Amino acid sequence: METTARGSTPSSGMANNPDGTLSKAASGAHSTVDEAARKAKPAIDRVAAMAHQTVDKAAGAAAPAADWLAEHGESLKATQKKLMEDTCSYVSANPLKAVGIAVVAGFVLSRIVR
Repeated sequence: METTARGSTPSSGMANNPDGTLSKAASGAHSTVDEAARKAKPAIDRVAAMAHQTVDKAAGAAAPAADWLAEHGESLKATQKKLMEDTCSYVSANPLKAVGIAVVAGFVLSRIVR
């Protein structure tokens, strides 16, 4: 009985050497991926640039509103506090009238929503 190792003879070539075939296939796949990446890079860069421009535009549009809120935040809080105090004092002074107004407002809102 004679045993021989596969691919160990010089005449076996690539057909009998699975490692060589695998290496050649992997090398071809790498070159294909590299070529696709080279071709796709400009498109990816354009999409990234457009995304950055969109974010910059959104930030630019939101900046004035944020600045206005920062400037007027305290006065808005003071107005809210005054309205709450006025409402509480009105409800305390006129409880039946306040309940009646709430019922009518709820009825009107329910008709509008329906």
